[in-house]
Amino acid sequence: MLASHADRERAVDVLRAGYGEGRLEKGEFDKRVERAYAARTVGELALLVSDLPLGPVPQPAPFTAVPRTFMPTPRPRANGKAVGAAVCGLLCVPTIGFTGIPAVILGHAARAEMERTGESGDGLALIGLVLGWLSVAAWSVLVTLMVAVGLASG
Repeated sequence: MLASHADRERAVDVLRAGYGEGRLEKGEFDKRVERAYAARTVGELALLVSDLPLGPVPQPAPFTAVPRTFMPTPRPRANGKAVGAAVCGLLCVPTIGFTGIPAVILGHAARAEMERTGESGDGLALIGLVLGWLSVAAWSVLVTLMVAVGLASG
């Protein structure tokens, strides 16, 4: 098969890599490059580079481990009960306060668990606690007013 200009350039690139790695002497390199540009077939080009690796040989990069002091610290996982407390607390408005008691229970359980395990999510637990206690307080005021009105009306 006849060699194209691209075939010749690939062969010369392989020769340059071999010369750069010290596999060829300067005189040998010049002769082979001259023969590569004069080659008519792909077979002639293959003979010129047959004793060389096809391209530069990758050199292993020195591996240096990053010291632990420069590694990012892993973020602790958010506590599931804290997430549940926040969700229940936020659902107090659309459910007219029925999720207030679960928000309070989950919030207190989450804070105790996070203290033991070191998980994150204290803000979520606090949101659940505040909204849950506000809901419980609102229901307490409402029930107290209903009882007072019931007693007053007789």
